[in-house]
Amino acid sequence: MDHTQHVNRDTPSSSSRETRYVQETGFSDRGPTNKHAGVSEPEHLQFKSDTDRDRVIVRLLAKGIVQEHQVRDSWTEWQDLLKKGMKVPLWRVLALHVDLDSQHIFAEAAQLYAFTEADIDENDAVIFLNDHKDDFLDASWDEMVEHFVLPVSRERDRSTRELKWVFITHDPTRPKVHQIIQRLRLRRFELQFAPETFVSALIAESFLSQNNFLEKLDENAPAFDMGMSYDEGSQLVDEDALEAEISRSHLINLFEGALVEAVQRGASDLHIYPNLEGAIQIHMRVDGELDLWHEEDRFKPEAFLAVVKDNAMNVDRFDRDIAQDGFIQRWIDDVLIRFRVSVLPIASAQQGVHAESIVIRVLDDRKVLTDLRQIGLLDDAYARFQEAIRQPHDMVILTGPTGSGKSTTLVAALHQVVTPKVNVLTVEDPVEYLMKGIRQIKLGPRLGLEGALRAILRHDPDVVMVGEMRDQKTAELAIKLANTGHLTFSTLHTNDAPSAVSRLFKMGVEPFLIAYAINIVVAQRLIRMLCSTCRIPNPNPDFDFMRHLGFTDEDFYGATIYQPGGTDKCKTCKGSGYKGRRAIAETMLFTPKVRSMIMASEDMVDEDALRACAVEEGMTTLQTAARQLVTLGETSLEEVIRVTGT
Repeated sequence: MDHTQHVNRDTPSSSSRETRYVQETGFSDRGPTNKHAGVSEPEHLQFKSDTDRDRVIVRLLAKGIVQEHQVRDSWTEWQDLLKKGMKVPLWRVLALHVDLDSQHIFAEAAQLYAFTEADIDENDAVIFLNDHKDDFLDASWDEMVEHFVLPVSRERDRSTRELKWVFITHDPTRPKVHQIIQRLRLRRFELQFAPETFVSALIAESFLSQNNFLEKLDENAPAFDMGMSYDEGSQLVDEDALEAEISRSHLINLFEGALVEAVQRGASDLHIYPNLEGAIQIHMRVDGELDLWHEEDRFKPEAFLAVVKDNAMNVDRFDRDIAQDGFIQRWIDDVLIRFRVSVLPIASAQQGVHAESIVIRVLDDRKVLTDLRQIGLLDDAYARFQEAIRQPHDMVILTGPTGSGKSTTLVAALHQVVTPKVNVLTVEDPVEYLMKGIRQIKLGPRLGLEGALRAILRHDPDVVMVGEMRDQKTAELAIKLANTGHLTFSTLHTNDAPSAVSRLFKMGVEPFLIAYAINIVVAQRLIRMLCSTCRIPNPNPDFDFMRHLGFTDEDFYGATIYQPGGTDKCKTCKGSGYKGRRAIAETMLFTPKVRSMIMASEDMVDEDALRACAVEEGMTTLQTAARQLVTLGETSLEEVIRVTGT
């Protein structure tokens, strides 16, 4: 249907700002009244005349969608609007009646004026909106969202066979909607009716990821500098002045905005601390790298730090000289998100400033992976890992530095073995993600790791996860669990798989326990993936340097080496060149040959010999796994060096 076919004759134009507002929204500043009782005959005749002229009202009454007393309520209000010079159709005022569903009224009006009702799937509409966001300016999108009108598809006109844009809105008779679309300068378009709930859902899905707290912060920016007005010579914090700043909404909005932004950006951690100049810096760790998100110099640094501490449970704002741990919970995007808070005192270059560093771990249960495939392990590592966790007993050890994804992989592995017929127990400090069907033991001042492990033996377990083997006692207890017929998962902080054996040996664990209680050691790293939208082929790869990294001429044959696009215009990666991460791993299965080599160790474990033996037995090293991803075009040479070294 061509846009020239629709004219709303019920709503004349007006230059009055107030009148335009009423025309565009159908809203007035007065609610419905209830004054139909005792109406005089002239008023009744006027009411009858007015309703008969409004074709939408006539249809609604004829179909029984509305009752006459409801129309009379709205007619009374409508008369008041006319006296104020606000010209708006009666049926629009009726749509505001508290006892009526405006959807039915808008639907009848759309049908009367020959607007087609849209027939489109919500998911298809969301995909279309995401694919065509670059087709219009941000200002145009803002205006469309504000007035609840959205493009949802492009179709061929039945008569002309030309492509036309299809827009939907809950009230297609509004002149403002047509003006918005006209300004887009499209060759052809059709405006269709869709229920307001449908349009609202599309807006929420595609557009309402903005950070409302930051918008409030911008709107309410302080008109004067509040940063360094305190006495720089003072060694004490003026608590009264600090309290006055803390009470300001700007600080609250900034903090809440940071939490929302961290969740929406998929950050794993928030880092908050004052820099050398006394400005608060907020960094977010996204895909393993810290990124400066915001710097704030309008407030005393202690004021913002105190706001964070005030919002965290189990943290004392007034204690600035000790390490503290707390937690926060927030509903963000209709999901309960948990945050783990760590506070540490740090040195400051600003005299009199009690500086602290705060790191907030984002615990979003939506990011918990329950399918081991989603970790991203290469096929050979995945197959060997699956073989080990399917055994009825013995130990599975994951190793790697902090932030290498060990806990994520352990959780995914546990979900592979959990059934209603097995008793799965975990000992973690702290418990981060709650897992269905698993009993997670909470450690505290009266129950330490060693005591929990001893108690577990009397708790009839089938599968046990020990968060980390920190010393000889906990390592021996964990291995004892594995030796007594339980499948046991645990972690160590070592650089590669053979080093885990050496670490246990140096802890004092007997070689025969290491050799015969462990099924597999998995050393893991997380490597960033090139953005699939903006990655570009490397026009001149340095093959000599690649050979130095371990690539062979066979690796080069038929392979395209990619590098980051490095364009700030990429909306997928925001200019970083990378989007998402996947795991690379070396999986050292404890084959008979590996066990024999461990048993033969006397004063120390020969890590190089053990590594060579494991490679001979089929282990792919971390470096080899990273090189495979380069030849597959999934990551860059720079990322290989960053993660695995040279």
